[in-house]
Amino acid sequence: MSNKYEPSKVEDNYYKIWEDRGYFEVDGNKNIQEVGKNFSIMMPPPNVTGSLHIGHALTFTLQDIITRFKRMDGFKTLWQPGTDHAGIATQNVVEKQLLAEGTTKEEIGREKFLERAWLQKETSGGNIVHQMRKLGVTPAWKRERFTMDEGLKEAVKEAFVSLYNDGFITQNNYMVNWCTHDGALSDIEVEHEEVNGKFYHMNYHFADGSGHVTVATTRPETYFGDTAIMVHPDDERYTDIIGKEVILPLTDRKIKVITDSHVDMEFGTGVVKVTPAHDQNDYEVGKRHNLEFITCFDDKGILNEYCGEFAGLERLEAREPIVKKLQDEGFIVKIDEHVHQVGHCYRCKNIVEPFISQQWFLSEKVAQSSIAKTKAHNNFHPAHWINSYTAWMDELRPWCISRQLWWGHRIPVFTCDSCNHQWADQADEPEACPKCGNKHYTQDPDVLDTWFSSALWAMSPLGWGNNGKLPELYNFEQDMKDFYPNSLLITGFDIMFFWVARMMMMGDHFQGELPFKDIYMHALVRDEHGAKMSKSKGNVIDPLDMVEEHSADIIRFTLAYLAVQGRDIKLGAKNLEQFRNFTNKLYNASNFLTLNVDTFPDLKDIEINTPLGIYMQSRLSDAVDEVRDTLENFKFNEAASTLYRFVWTEFCDWGIEYSKASKESIVELGAIFKETLKMVSPFMPFISDYLYHKLSGTSLEEGADSLMVTNFPSNVKKDEKIEEMFAIIEEAITALRRAKVIIDMGNSKISKAYIKLDKQIDTDVAKPFIEKLAKVEDIEFVDAKVENSITDVSDNLEVYLPTGEIDMTPIISKLEKQREKVEKEVNKLNGMLSNERFVANAPEAVVSENKQALEDTRNKLEKIENELKALGV
Repeated sequence: MSNKYEPSKVEDNYYKIWEDRGYFEVDGNKNIQEVGKNFSIMMPPPNVTGSLHIGHALTFTLQDIITRFKRMDGFKTLWQPGTDHAGIATQNVVEKQLLAEGTTKEEIGREKFLERAWLQKETSGGNIVHQMRKLGVTPAWKRERFTMDEGLKEAVKEAFVSLYNDGFITQNNYMVNWCTHDGALSDIEVEHEEVNGKFYHMNYHFADGSGHVTVATTRPETYFGDTAIMVHPDDERYTDIIGKEVILPLTDRKIKVITDSHVDMEFGTGVVKVTPAHDQNDYEVGKRHNLEFITCFDDKGILNEYCGEFAGLERLEAREPIVKKLQDEGFIVKIDEHVHQVGHCYRCKNIVEPFISQQWFLSEKVAQSSIAKTKAHNNFHPAHWINSYTAWMDELRPWCISRQLWWGHRIPVFTCDSCNHQWADQADEPEACPKCGNKHYTQDPDVLDTWFSSALWAMSPLGWGNNGKLPELYNFEQDMKDFYPNSLLITGFDIMFFWVARMMMMGDHFQGELPFKDIYMHALVRDEHGAKMSKSKGNVIDPLDMVEEHSADIIRFTLAYLAVQGRDIKLGAKNLEQFRNFTNKLYNASNFLTLNVDTFPDLKDIEINTPLGIYMQSRLSDAVDEVRDTLENFKFNEAASTLYRFVWTEFCDWGIEYSKASKESIVELGAIFKETLKMVSPFMPFISDYLYHKLSGTSLEEGADSLMVTNFPSNVKKDEKIEEMFAIIEEAITALRRAKVIIDMGNSKISKAYIKLDKQIDTDVAKPFIEKLAKVEDIEFVDAKVENSITDVSDNLEVYLPTGEIDMTPIISKLEKQREKVEKEVNKLNGMLSNERFVANAPEAVVSENKQALEDTRNKLEKIENELKALGV
């Protein structure tokens, strides 16, 4: 084994060995599994067209840490991997490819288009999976699923047909969020952004020639769809115009003035145009007043015949010429600047339109049971996420589940060509119409929202609804028994409603219980200044670049250390450098140990007898308990912090230094360090495996087992009495170091020192440790103060450095010069603050700053005088 640790060589090599040996699979840790202990977690399936970003890296790192911990703790463990077909994203990619080739999906037809989409999936689908492997994550790759594989297609049909037959899925003409490129969107697929728009004030003239009324709108291109204007019934300004007709500008069409309490009398003119087919609120008004619903542009956003000379223009491009014409004809009174919220498609950023369309909807009633159970048993971590969940779910509306795409799960609804009967069917090609027996029918052309299949993810990869397809990937009855409900879900808060709430709804509906025992919602990863990462800002961190530059271990530990529950992560170069130093600390500790002893036993195979060994084992006991407790409660940052503190401060800064006074303890320290590496393993799996085998004299490459399938530390022996003694030893060393600084000998060896203890300890054991680390040739324990000495007093002891054996002249001279310099500074500041003109005319901040400086300087002078006094001056 090489003496130099090279992460790039170790990580790729080790990962292949781990995977080839099947360590990641359900039975990968079979030798240490304990009966009745099962753990399951589902990977949020990344888009098949995507690539690994820093948010993925955080999610997968935290999932891998908890999975590795449970695997080492004897659990039968399933971390289910998979990728999502990403309906809109994949279709967009393929459509762009076709356009570049000079054709379109319509020209090649649905069948050929789907062939191209599958080809795209096969081409790019493995990219993100390869990238995840670089991060060192350990899902059960042999069970990897794709949301459109044969089994999961069956599960989607099973769920749809059941919900359809129970009356929860219906088809309606309804106002939906409409992207003119991607089709229907659910409410949470619309991103609202503040934009600088305009308020157009337009005059609508009364049909009887008696004048006009002014209406304001932000979307003048939609006025061709107006079927009324309305005022508030209590608005006395407009009592006399109610029921009158106005003529729609640039047209001959007449519409009536109506009243509705929806109108805000204080906003604008108090007169509002009603466009029922192009506005969500107007849609409800239109239904209440039985108004005509006029659609003035089609599903691609192209204006139609209702728009006169502007027919054929795209809705957004049409705004400018429409406004110009209205101005030329005198209909526009004024145009104001107006900042308002506008919905955009979460995928393509196109402006979303309210649009009436025939769509399939899943009733919100399906979610009622899961909402009640979630409120009763808040299993979110951090717990405050229940408030966001409740606020959204209490206002839940029907979910528009149909999408106007070709790539995805085609809606399994068929309409008979003969009797027009409509039915849902799990068969891809039903034999005949169940009503009349006719064999000619048409399938609905739309596909299901991608999130519909993802909503089944807590159970469908376990075989639920798979109809016996792909049985080699799962054991349906056993898997559902062992792994449903899932033990834990880890994901970003940004997909709580897209995914988490919908899985809870579907899991509870079909299984009668919520699909997760616990849900951990992590925050965003931002740059080191707290700004959201974006390509436009140039502050995006590519996790693969970080792996290449630093190592997977460093990235993983950094993310875990910074993952405070409920707080965004600020990630910068300084964090990565800090944990690069931590890996160096681990490596250097291992090197020190092997310089003294060739190989080390495991802790379970050795009796710890030396005082230092017993002490370090006892400190390890606390670290093990803390790491276990924090991981069980998903406090990843606290677990990482405990490891960092124990390795860096307790083991290396103190333990290894103590061992220089106790060579006989080094074998024991090596065994303790190997046990520590087992704790480090879930966080930094590569270097921990490497160092463990280096210390053991074994080799992963030559057949030795990985740490990942050995037992996680537990029940390490604790000894409070020896911890109390070493706490006194550490206190004595620290006090002696402070005292030596006074005489400017902080790092030099001195011949004699005395210690007066307030607590009884075994001084024979303590003496060599104190002498070695405090750099004192001889320590003597005394019962009374030693005269003529430098003294340092701490909580449980006093230390004395005898001045008679030290030439104090240069030290006293140095302190006297410092005193003289500080006295001058005190006098200068006193003079300034005694000057009434200065105090009266100087800015308050300057006066305050000088007062603070005077106080600090006086404290410094007092400290120097105390040191001189201690030296007898």
